[in-house]
Amino acid sequence: MPEQSGTAEIADLIARCSLRDRQAFRTLYQRTSAKLFGVVLRILRNRAEAEEAIQEVYIKVWQRSDRYVAGQYSPISWLVAIARNHALDMVRARRPSGDDLDTAMDVADTGPSPERLTASSEDGARIENCLGQLEADRAEAVRGAYLDGYSYDELAQRFAVPLNTMRTWLRRSLIKLRECLTA
Repeated sequence: MPEQSGTAEIADLIARCSLRDRQAFRTLYQRTSAKLFGVVLRILRNRAEAEEAIQEVYIKVWQRSDRYVAGQYSPISWLVAIARNHALDMVRARRPSGDDLDTAMDVADTGPSPERLTASSEDGARIENCLGQLEADRAEAVRGAYLDGYSYDELAQRFAVPLNTMRTWLRRSLIKLRECLTA
């Protein structure tokens, strides 16, 4: 196979999977499974569940590869969406149904005290205030990196800026946040 960019190669592999090319599927798994596993693990927070989920994600990829439209979405974004949605479905499925309210009344509250909630709320308000002082795209990038767990590369693609520019945005934004919070 001639040298291709990573995005073009992944799009080509997905297209070949839609033709039921098992070798392409194997290669697609090798090229993308680490990233998708990270996405699933971040959501499920349980390695065993994530390992099971990633297998199910690739079954969906194999079954739905004919639905990928090249050029409409980045191929890695399409794969991440499948992984993310599957993991979120698993989280929703494991939530208790809430049928037994009497049992719920007997469960001890292990949450933070009212004092701690007030302090956290004040800290959160200070952070939000300081984030509000950043340019909107910089604040969104900071939230994406440090609250949502996006990588620098994912954020650079999302904001259509070079990777080094994204690193600079985040570094400078964190400096401004620290100055604001210590003032």
